[in-house]
Amino acid sequence: MRVRYGMVGGGEGAFIGAVHRMAARLDDSYELVCGAFSSSAEKSQRSGRALGLDPARCYDDFASMMAAEAALPAAARMQCVVITTPNRTHLPIALAALAHGFHVLSDKPATASLEECRTLAARLRSSGLHYGLTHPYTAYPMVREARARIARGELGVIRRIIVEYTQGWLAAPLEKQGQKQASWRLDPAQAGVSCCMGDIGVHAFNLAEFVSGLAVRELAAELNSFGEGRRLDDDGAVLLRFDQGARGVLVASQICTGEENNLRLRIYGDRAGIDWQQMEPNSLWLRPLDGPAQLLRTGVAGTGAEAAAVTRIPSGHPEGYIEAFANVFREFAALLSEDVKPAATGNAVPGISAALRGMAFVETAVASSAAGTAWQALPHL
Repeated sequence: MRVRYGMVGGGEGAFIGAVHRMAARLDDSYELVCGAFSSSAEKSQRSGRALGLDPARCYDDFASMMAAEAALPAAARMQCVVITTPNRTHLPIALAALAHGFHVLSDKPATASLEECRTLAARLRSSGLHYGLTHPYTAYPMVREARARIARGELGVIRRIIVEYTQGWLAAPLEKQGQKQASWRLDPAQAGVSCCMGDIGVHAFNLAEFVSGLAVRELAAELNSFGEGRRLDDDGAVLLRFDQGARGVLVASQICTGEENNLRLRIYGDRAGIDWQQMEPNSLWLRPLDGPAQLLRTGVAGTGAEAAAVTRIPSGHPEGYIEAFANVFREFAALLSEDVKPAATGNAVPGISAALRGMAFVETAVASSAAGTAWQALPHL
């Protein structure tokens, strides 16, 4: 049975909304039945019709969508809401969905502030509904392989974590040229307190914690704004102190000229190290202390059940961003079909805990930078 979903945002010309729809279709486990695709009613209607939806279920705004869908017979109404809008609107959309009995799968970051995320967490706990956050980088086969090997102790005691996410698309002043994606990300009224850390730094932070199994306790950040007149960061570096004594460095930048989407994670223990890059996602390097480096490959003998569970095609066929994104959608669909309570699930879909951790990271990094790169503890969650 397909999960019936409605989308908020993601109308014509929107990059991430189209990615969500592709990911939802890949396993044929979802059906898009409705949407409020834009803050413009005309654009929302036009976008919905272009997607082949019933015009009656192409809504002018998300509030109308929630109320109208909730009034439909249970067998027809949507079951979950997919949120693909700028950060500032995530909370009201998610709260409206929960209030009407709909599960939520949201683009990151979960909200525009940690206070908002705490509000969302409290409402979610009382709802009994499921919440997922689309951190697709956690769903690559070789990321799951790395996580499993660290959990089994193959790297030994973790000492150093280095995670980098560099892009170059904001090296030019695109926001002054009317480029929509740049404009809203650099606007505090839409993005919140951070551009770079809220957009890609939070992915790097999430990946480091997800794979290592460790939690960041303190950080010291220097955030920068190299673009003239920009009110939010477009670059930054963060020193990290993890629990159990590990130390780390996180670099996130959107002004690294010539870079594409260069996410890289290296983790070093006292027995071995691992190295994974998103632009070469089928490869994972394992470097033992005493022995030759090993290149592990998606779908090849030598990898474990965790990687196999999210491997789709035979070895040698590249599996990339859309496939990883689809793995998140597939695992979220499994949660809904299994009818398990949110607190009881061991599913790997990032949930409200990851949402809270991500917002805590973003706000603490901003505060640390404003205080002259002072060490600050992440708030208790």
